[in-house]
Amino acid sequence: MFSWSRDFSVSALTAGFLAVLISYSGPLLIFFQAGQSAGISPAMMASWVWGISMGAALAGIVLSWWLRVPVITAWSAPGTALLVTLFPDISVPQAVGAYLVAAVVLLAIGLSGSFDWLMHRIPKGIAFGMMAGILFQFGVGAFRSASSMPLLTFGMIAAYLLWKRLFPRYFLVLVLCTGIALSAASTGLSLGEVDFTPTLPQWITPEWHGGAILSLALPLVLVTLTGQFLPGMAILRGAGYSVPARPIITLTGLVSLGVACVGGITIAIAAITAALCTGKEAHDDPGRRYIAGIANGVFYLIGGCFSGAIIGLFAALPTAFIAILAGLALLGAIAANLAGAIGEADHREASVITFVATASGMSWLGLGSAFWGVVIGLLAHFILRFRTR
Repeated sequence: MFSWSRDFSVSALTAGFLAVLISYSGPLLIFFQAGQSAGISPAMMASWVWGISMGAALAGIVLSWWLRVPVITAWSAPGTALLVTLFPDISVPQAVGAYLVAAVVLLAIGLSGSFDWLMHRIPKGIAFGMMAGILFQFGVGAFRSASSMPLLTFGMIAAYLLWKRLFPRYFLVLVLCTGIALSAASTGLSLGEVDFTPTLPQWITPEWHGGAILSLALPLVLVTLTGQFLPGMAILRGAGYSVPARPIITLTGLVSLGVACVGGITIAIAAITAALCTGKEAHDDPGRRYIAGIANGVFYLIGGCFSGAIIGLFAALPTAFIAILAGLALLGAIAANLAGAIGEADHREASVITFVATASGMSWLGLGSAFWGVVIGLLAHFILRFRTR
């Protein structure tokens, strides 16, 4: 028998709060960049943040309570990075149509229980290579800003190295605070646009476009499965929680359908922040850590209600700040995906081809580089494999 009052702890509450704070400090900035690329209004951007926050909140609270496991959910960070590369070549309604297609595919995978089967059929190096290629330009963007804002760029790079050395678990939040202080010192901050009025979501009527489905929906499914669900489930199981992937993928797929038409990209299990809530930092008793997952969802609810204030804060910061922080936040992910791409010798060359093709930003027949990176990489994999046999 489970009791909320018995299982509640300040440590679990803190872990849930830190997981949300880190998500808003890093992955949200990539979503903010996507909004800037699409040229949407602040009100629409607030609706997007409302959608991903409410989706992550609902999925995390329900799954953590139902399974009694700290299931930390968030929006698809690799999918958001993919989105930045496609705007403004696709429209916002076309992107929403692609979100819905991706959600239906993920829901089907969840209901069928085919997650593990699929993961064994896709060469890991190809998926890693595509993800590294998508993220690569964000890392480059962090250093490009040195030409326009050298003080901010080199100051944040120095802060990244210092805080990661001293406080590796919380370095991203500390880099965010350092960057805000440097921005205030160099350009000043105008907080007049920060509005704490509760956010109202805006409906977006979807459009289904073949190019958007191939360039966004299918790569979105792939990067979400390999970049979120695969490591996220590994973290849960590594912490001693033997939970099936089926209910998690099914519910997040349903929630993704629900938030797509207000701008919410695919909801998935978290990979980066999950470790905060599944370890001893949340609670010494593994059976009481599910409270961290519920707390995480509650803080997402609060963030979603006041997403306009979050957007106002970031709007007051220099554009370079967003690029620098997003690039620095993704350096670890870039390194991990590059290591995964070249880690297995039997398809190393095909994985590198996938990485280079994706990172090139190529576009052909209206389809983006993530799609062509996977296609060319898979062709290379099968041709080279056939040759060696």
